[in-house]
Amino acid sequence: MVAAVTGCKPEAAPPPGGAAPPKTYTVHGVVQAIAADRRQALIKHDAIPGYMAAMTMEFSARDTNVLAGVAGGDEIAFTLAVTETDDWIENVQRLGRTNIYGLSGPPGWHVEEPELAVGDPLPDYDFTDENGQVVRFSDFRGRALAFTFFFTSCPLPDYCPRMSRNFQEARALLLADTNAPANWQLLSISFDSAFDTPQILAGYAKYYRGEDSRHWRFAVAGTNTLAGLAPKVDLSFWREGGSISHNLRTVVLDPGGKIAAQFDGNSWTPQQLAAAIRQAAAKRE
Repeated sequence: MVAAVTGCKPEAAPPPGGAAPPKTYTVHGVVQAIAADRRQALIKHDAIPGYMAAMTMEFSARDTNVLAGVAGGDEIAFTLAVTETDDWIENVQRLGRTNIYGLSGPPGWHVEEPELAVGDPLPDYDFTDENGQVVRFSDFRGRALAFTFFFTSCPLPDYCPRMSRNFQEARALLLADTNAPANWQLLSISFDSAFDTPQILAGYAKYYRGEDSRHWRFAVAGTNTLAGLAPKVDLSFWREGGSISHNLRTVVLDPGGKIAAQFDGNSWTPQQLAAAIRQAAAKRE
């Protein structure tokens, strides 16, 4: 994995005259689980030379037939296709069966603690932002706060880059809406405190946010913060193969610090997030 801000940065736009073809990689791994609709598979895969360290990730399949006849515990080979904004698997070949899935899970970050529900107050936690300043959830009281999790060297465009693009588009929608409330804030939180320093975050933020920092801050969470916050929003992540495997969680708090909405996974849209922020911002503390 590229140890730089650009590790999660989309490639340059394709030349005029049509979209660039996807880059493809041949991958070997073991299936951990398959979604009921057979459009996603959790796969513990070997290192992908020139692109990605060995880790466990959830991959999407554009065609449900791609995963036909495949189940958890199957050893497979497949093609990973990656564009500037998307990724998917194809050409899945079942190689055999293993009795050991090999998914170690996120020790230390998957605490047996009930996940908070809509309407529950979220405890206060502190972070370090891209300017090196300490920020807390309570600093944004009086505003609707939407936060998501990422790390700057995340390789798959469907993961952290999609969260950043969705925040980028939701912010643009709200800024362009003359009837939108003014009391809202976006916060992108990295869980890679070992690498995502304020300097790294500042460069990453500039790519997505430009010079206009209104309503959007980037920050990194320390170990103690993550230990407390992760189980409350059912966030799971763990270091594996030199990188970080994780799920996706995006939460909207109302002005009083209570959970107003939560988006799991990556299928939600910027329009849905903007609508949730508008609704949350209208609530009283």
